[in-house]
Amino acid sequence: MRVAAGGALLFHGVAALTAAAAPALVAFHLLCAASGVLLVVGLWTPVVAAFAVTYAALYAFFNPTDVGFYVLLATHAAALALLGPGAWSVDARLFGWRRVEIRNGNAHGMWRAPRPK
Repeated sequence: MRVAAGGALLFHGVAALTAAAAPALVAFHLLCAASGVLLVVGLWTPVVAAFAVTYAALYAFFNPTDVGFYVLLATHAAALALLGPGAWSVDARLFGWRRVEIRNGNAHGMWRAPRPK
């Protein structure tokens, strides 16, 4: 997921920088390309993915020609922000990989199936 979202952001940021862009948008597209690189390596994943959601949503709003792609990218980045970087990331190496285990679908032991008689 990180490679797909980060690759799309990196490709879009570089393509927008090579095209004749307004000088005010250069910093915005540089930030997009940098966030793509950070997502690919898995560094600061939740923060960068939240930025990617904002970037894709704004770009979809102001550029109605490719709305579907940017909505998909925003959805993908939101899922990535909620799920986290994964085991093979710089975040996992620096801060440890956290895993939540739910045993038998009954995490808190509040409900038990009745025993057959």
